[in-house]
Amino acid sequence: MSIEAPLLIILGPTASGKTRLATRVAHAIGGEVFSADSRQVYRQMDIGTGKDLAEYVVDGMPVPYHLINIRDAGEKYNVNDFQHDFAAVYQQVNSDGRVPVVCGGTGFYLYALLKGHANDTVPVNEQLRPELESLSTDQLLARFHATDSAYHALADISTRKRLIRALEIATFLHDHPDAEVGFGSESPVYQADIFGLAPPVEVRRQRISDRLAARLKQGLIEEVQSLLSQGINADSLIYYGLEYKYITLHLIGQLSFDEMHARLETEIHRFAKRQMTFFRKMEKDGLTINWIPDEWPEAEKIAYIIRHYGEFKSGLAGSM
Repeated sequence: MSIEAPLLIILGPTASGKTRLATRVAHAIGGEVFSADSRQVYRQMDIGTGKDLAEYVVDGMPVPYHLINIRDAGEKYNVNDFQHDFAAVYQQVNSDGRVPVVCGGTGFYLYALLKGHANDTVPVNEQLRPELESLSTDQLLARFHATDSAYHALADISTRKRLIRALEIATFLHDHPDAEVGFGSESPVYQADIFGLAPPVEVRRQRISDRLAARLKQGLIEEVQSLLSQGINADSLIYYGLEYKYITLHLIGQLSFDEMHARLETEIHRFAKRQMTFFRKMEKDGLTINWIPDEWPEAEKIAYIIRHYGEFKSGLAGSM
């Protein structure tokens, strides 16, 4: 597949200000925002996933966005779905001469765009899953590191759910060494200029705590209750993790409000740390991330990104 316009990627951990910066960059250069977030694809999951749709209006003008609100809550969505959906939208945006501005914190999705990784050929192991679910996260990690396969260097183990899937894939490859598993050879690999936001840890932690408090006031619990009231079962919401997991546990009586709040806040902090770990892994795998100082004024960040992307795009054109 011939890829023309390089991606302009803005990544960072939760509460780093990605969406606001991406929408303003897109507005300034005639771009459209592609969400690279594993949960923003779901309708009616707005507050908990941090869609911040109000940010997509800049100076009174709407900024087009994609891969948000494309699936019903309760459905499953994976990296292979994302690659397919992204490619379809990219073709249209590229043909219109618009700039694809990718914004997200799901490192595995970004990695899939840049390295072409996919694992849909490995089936779910119905016998192994219950055994893995019964293990603690530490036990799962120990088991993962005790195995070896070509998949290990690519695996995303940033959450318990992904760790279980990684173990499932690693086990399959161990048991079927001759299996032809496509880690993305059929998927387009995009050229990209990558920018990263990484506020100091203490700043990030304060933003996470403040944002969680604000979202609870905005109706986060009511959002989860509405999903349950529509017939989406508790297990499906727990599957989505973080806000949907802990608030569901609170609503079905397994956690008090204070217990829910404390555990959720802790888990979001841990999640942000895992996101940064994955971004550092991307760098070790040869992907250059241009980290933008948090203290820069917004206008300086925007100007830097636009200038750098322009030079990056010119450099690609000159090498052809």
